[in-house]
Amino acid sequence: MALKATIFKAQLQVADMDRDYYAEHALTVARHPSETDERMMVRLLVFALHAHERLQLGKGLSDPDEPDLWRKDLTGQIEQWIELGQPDEKAVIRACGRAGEVFVYGYQRAVEPWWQLAEPKLARARNLQVRRIIVGGEVALAALAQRTMQLHCTIQDGQLWLGDGERTAAIELQALR
Repeated sequence: MALKATIFKAQLQVADMDRDYYAEHALTVARHPSETDERMMVRLLVFALHAHERLQLGKGLSDPDEPDLWRKDLTGQIEQWIELGQPDEKAVIRACGRAGEVFVYGYQRAVEPWWQLAEPKLARARNLQVRRIIVGGEVALAALAQRTMQLHCTIQDGQLWLGDGERTAAIELQALR
């Protein structure tokens, strides 16, 4: 019998002072059985970074042809394609041809070796941005994961804080490209 996704509900308040964006999003997150709490929380963090009324969580691990997050315009054209982890270079190049902007957010230690191998292959992709997520402090993102979450994310001067009222994780982004 195949394992089913675990459903999480999140009320995410975003205060992005860098973009002058302030909104609350009610999100339903289906966590794939092979997805960790850390990766799911990275999806929510990246959602906050790109928060927009048309930004959607994709099927992610359940569908390799769909990104972790994406935003489409009113005609259905893909404006932003957002991947997490270390995606296949061919998939990233395909995404660059389909979307106006493509973002890859790497996390954990595997980012550095992946990027060293992928960078030459992705050099021609002009609409690609690659960033590394660095979680600082004692509170890891996975510690914030609950079946029902009330989260707040503050973004200012490139610094991010994601918290649940009791604990806060400080996050830094490093641009690799």
